Amino acid sequence: MSRVKKGVNALKTRRNVLRSVKGYRFGRSKKERQAYEAISHAGAYAFAHRKDKKGDFRRLWNVRMSAMLKSEGLSYSKFIPALKKANIALDRKILSQIATEHPETFKKIIEAVK
Repeated sequence: MSRVKKGVNALKTRRNVLRSVKGYRFGRSKKERQAYEAISHAGAYAFAHRKDKKGDFRRLWNVRMSAMLKSEGLSYSKFIPALKKANIALDRKILSQIATEHPETFKKIIEAVK
């Protein structure tokens, strides 16, 4: 078996790893072993928090709509089924946007549901 000098490949890998951890603090930005670990953790957190973000925004939209609905004397839990019954196919994101930016339009939607 002949000997393989991995100098070029090893340096290329190291360079790419250290480039991807640029801006990290302490040894994580300078030492290859710590950088590998930092990358793997960063990837795991990024994946998990992308999933969490969807739920966070849905909760935010619900709170925004609920605040507007309370002033009209209606609860969120009664409003959503009434929307479905009235065949109004607007999702929560759009409804919360309407509630915050165009309250008069949101009031018309509430009247259509009542």
